[in-house]
Amino acid sequence: MSLLWAGLVVVVVTALAITAMLLVRRRAPAGSYFEDGDRAAGVFGVLATGFAVLLGFVVFLAFESFDTSRSGAEAEAQIVTEQFETAQLFPVAVRTRLSGELVCYARTVIHQEWPQMHAGTLGETINPWGLATFRTLKTVEPRSAPEQAAYAKWLDQRSDREDARADRTHGAEGVIPAPLWIVLLLSAAAIFVFMLFFADSAERAVVQATMMGSVAIVISSTLLLLWFLDNPYHAGIGSLRPVAMERAIRILNQDAAVVSGKLTIPCDERGTPRGG
Repeated sequence: MSLLWAGLVVVVVTALAITAMLLVRRRAPAGSYFEDGDRAAGVFGVLATGFAVLLGFVVFLAFESFDTSRSGAEAEAQIVTEQFETAQLFPVAVRTRLSGELVCYARTVIHQEWPQMHAGTLGETINPWGLATFRTLKTVEPRSAPEQAAYAKWLDQRSDREDARADRTHGAEGVIPAPLWIVLLLSAAAIFVFMLFFADSAERAVVQATMMGSVAIVISSTLLLLWFLDNPYHAGIGSLRPVAMERAIRILNQDAAVVSGKLTIPCDERGTPRGG
């Protein structure tokens, strides 16, 4: 959801809430529908406090998931560049293959996995170039001390990369279950209905509109914020982008020019195997 659509939703919800309040106000008695205003305020305080506590907890949970996805994407990109450097300690033939496959891995993350995460269709699929690098590694028979050290280091980095990828992809499915969304929406609706009973024909319309509008803006915008955090790969402003992996590809190209010359890349610009 874009920022424009989010703003439009808030405006529409607020306008509907204010309209409902002003319509109810026409037939409302002086002093609102409540005979005991203090008791009504106490009940409203319980409703609002319960909703605020629940919403705060869920926002914290969603933000933690959002931050985990962001950190995972950055860590994965960093590890890919580190693996590229580690690959330079292998024999020349293996070094060339691993280097090219790592570039394909990065391209696949950017051009294939990211759109799939946005659409929610990534599922349990793996990055094919991660498997390709593992197959290439199996052909290595480390003999020298540097090769043995690089072999062990690569396995550690591969494990760390997969953990970082899992952190990146887990946010694509969202962490807030449907029952929790239902409870939040029902709570918001209950507060809205309760607010209507504060309609007071003796009070100026602008005051009543401001009271209802303020509540509607806060609740609707907070729920939209929650949706934003629970969907970190949406198309709107502030969503997570493959910036770290794009930077990693630029670093790989610079490193290749220094340590191994021009790379032989076994895939196209989107990470699809050539000839496949």
